[in-house]
Amino acid sequence: MNWKNIRSISLVYFFVVLSTLSMAQQKQYQVYALAFYNLENLFDTVQDTSINDVEFTPRGANRWTPGKYQKKQQNMAKVLSRLGKKYCPEGPALIGLCELENRQVLQDLVEQPAIANRNYGIVHHDSPDRRGVDVALLYNPKVFKVLHSKVLPYHLERLPDYTTRDILLVTGELAGEEIHVLVNHWPSRYGGKSSELREHAASIVKSAVDSLYAQKPTAKIIIMGDLNDDPIDKSVRVVLDAKKYPDQVSEGGLYNTMWQHYDRGVGSLGYQGKWNLFDQIIISKPLLSEDRANLSYWKSEIFNQEFLITQEGRYKGYPFRTFAGNVFQNGYSDHFPTLIYLVKDLK
Repeated sequence: MNWKNIRSISLVYFFVVLSTLSMAQQKQYQVYALAFYNLENLFDTVQDTSINDVEFTPRGANRWTPGKYQKKQQNMAKVLSRLGKKYCPEGPALIGLCELENRQVLQDLVEQPAIANRNYGIVHHDSPDRRGVDVALLYNPKVFKVLHSKVLPYHLERLPDYTTRDILLVTGELAGEEIHVLVNHWPSRYGGKSSELREHAASIVKSAVDSLYAQKPTAKIIIMGDLNDDPIDKSVRVVLDAKKYPDQVSEGGLYNTMWQHYDRGVGSLGYQGKWNLFDQIIISKPLLSEDRANLSYWKSEIFNQEFLITQEGRYKGYPFRTFAGNVFQNGYSDHFPTLIYLVKDLK
């Protein structure tokens, strides 16, 4: 076949592709946003003697007054009010959260004017973390129905006195389909062997995923959280075996929706001149289906809009946080939120 014929065939093929895309664009989908956000120390101002929260009291190092607390709540609500708005005018269907002290701070959050009309429901269980920080899930009751929830305790036999956040597992219905959401805040990077602690957290999640798959091979599972590790680290890459590309995911496997962002140098937090992407959202293979008649994955996003970025000084370009040392900045968090979008055919 000569080059002229090849060129003619290529032009025909290009026209067919364009026609197919044009037809696809006319199809309508319902879009659902699912988000995760590390709130960076959303504490109330009252000292709780059962935990180590003294720095977030009026007399503590941060001089954490009711006025500062209210500003923090307003700022957190502002962020949540803007997540996913481009495709989901009513905001995310689900928002996983971490670094919050108790249910009351969540209740205060969902009642903030910026998001009060969404009537977010709360799924929360107290964790044994020494500082008292927990994980939680907010949900829009218009689109998500909670079926049940439980915590997966963190226990390491060789360190029986070590405590950290539990993992929250919520099962519910979204778009008429059952989904399972695991909200995480894995152990921090303090200490020389902290990676082993996160690898153990990953093994707890992997066991839960395997159990859900065993019950139902088509289980739709979303793992979200501040993992304190990047997509390339052992806890995520090896223990969870979360893959970089969808076509690498085998039956019973997982896809890391954030890995390709990480490869492009885009992170959710910065430290010592380096970007990390700790805030990850990982999904099970059934959500990778191309059959849009069922709930399926569309794309992911790191929500790093300008108002969330420090504009000057030592931390220029990094997330605009609440404190710099013990100096109140009236910022947001040291992490950017992350999101994924799921879609389903409108019938």
